[in-house]
Amino acid sequence: MVKLFYPAILEKEPDSVYGVTFPDLPGCVSAGETAEQALVNAHEALAGHVALMVQDGDPLPEPTALEAVTADPDIQMIAISLVGVTVPGRAKRVNVTLDEALLEEIDSVADNRSRFLAEAARAELARRTAS
Repeated sequence: MVKLFYPAILEKEPDSVYGVTFPDLPGCVSAGETAEQALVNAHEALAGHVALMVQDGDPLPEPTALEAVTADPDIQMIAISLVGVTVPGRAKRVNVTLDEALLEEIDSVADNRSRFLAEAARAELARRTAS
């Protein structure tokens, strides 16, 4: 298991929600009504972003050292934090038992059951490990 820790910038503009950006991963953003919620959501955003990069075969950038992160003068930075993510490995076939009604619900909204379950598990793991 490979775990990486990316620097995350917590910001807040007047009359807006809290936002989180990742300097190493443009386009990976998060937000929340509170600073804590924005950072919890950042774990989920990072996990999803990294999973999609791995799935697409894109190389993951090396995380910038925390002390090397520079502030953008155009934003109201509150803090810099590290957010961890487990890099997804190879797919492994497993046998899982689920309620058939739950499977029908999943199949009604997902074109790929395995991907849906993996994304749901990553989101829940990110939520639990962020708290």
